[in-house]
Amino acid sequence: MKNMKIDYENLKQSNLKFFQEYKEKFSEILDSGWYVLGDNVSMFESEFAEVTGSGYCCGVASGLDAITLALRSLDLPAGSEVIVPSNTYIATIISILQNNLVPILVEPDIGTYNINPALIEEHITKNTGAVIVVHLYGKLCDMTSIVPLCKRYRLPIIEDCAQAHGAMYEDKVAGSFGDFGAHSFYPTKNLGALGDAGAITSDCSNLDRKVKSLRNYGSRKKYVNEYVGYNSRLDELQAGFLRIKLKYLDEITSHKRKLAQIYLDNLSHQFVLPSVQPNFYDVYHIFNIRHPKRDDLRAYLDANNIGTEIHYPIPPHKQLALKDIIYGEYPISDEIHNTTLSLPISYCHSESDIHRVVEILNKF
Repeated sequence: MKNMKIDYENLKQSNLKFFQEYKEKFSEILDSGWYVLGDNVSMFESEFAEVTGSGYCCGVASGLDAITLALRSLDLPAGSEVIVPSNTYIATIISILQNNLVPILVEPDIGTYNINPALIEEHITKNTGAVIVVHLYGKLCDMTSIVPLCKRYRLPIIEDCAQAHGAMYEDKVAGSFGDFGAHSFYPTKNLGALGDAGAITSDCSNLDRKVKSLRNYGSRKKYVNEYVGYNSRLDELQAGFLRIKLKYLDEITSHKRKLAQIYLDNLSHQFVLPSVQPNFYDVYHIFNIRHPKRDDLRAYLDANNIGTEIHYPIPPHKQLALKDIIYGEYPISDEIHNTTLSLPISYCHSESDIHRVVEILNKF
């Protein structure tokens, strides 16, 4: 038992509780004969809007598409600048480039790993068109500082909520602070589908109407195209599966927070732990630690049958795909990417699993 492998993630085990409901939902949709933009999509949109405290929700094919279509709906002039954190996953930056816009990277706060609000204003120019904030690892950005700043400059905010389903500041939920919330339901997320899926939340009926057109070839009425759109529709099957899992989101989050507390209470001081702040409700999609000998630590854990991940090993400004697009030095981002390590914290893990990880970690 002592030598049993603790995987970083085991999606089969994490979803096992829902299998019977998934099978029933699959049969229901199969028998319905309606497979694209049906009742399950519209009902999930309504249910997810309520959970996020948003007026509207538009289901799309992926989290990347959610940011891309949200940006597209703003009709920013080509070449407009979009502020984005320098340590985000590359998908956030790809969405900017796919809209013929220019990513402007801003360093994160080394304590929270989220964009540093104090550095945003110095990057705002006459060409700035929008700000994308990323609620990394399941912790909300400091929206109480960012929202007033963006209002002063009349800049729309897109929240990348891919890792932050249900994360809150006081009683306000991720995705309800800005003009748009962009959500990913990739299978590893706290609210994960069984394939790619995403959603865009908003409080503006006009913006919601536009993204719902853009996701469907630029059309809301069949064969009538208002915009040059995309094919990015949330699949009816995935919507059905997400409706099932949405009922358990609070339970999933509570479980992950309980596992996180074991790490927070018991890991030794040699590790840099996630920041815990008053009034912030963190959902721990990822529990990351930092250590100067990260690669040695990861190899040590692997030798002790503990699976880990790195989110992310290469910062955007050092990606080959962006070598002729992004220039400059980003030392805080480099520091995070060189030292971060993600520990097991899945719905499939038990408290005893995490205590064992802690025991092995503290012997490093």
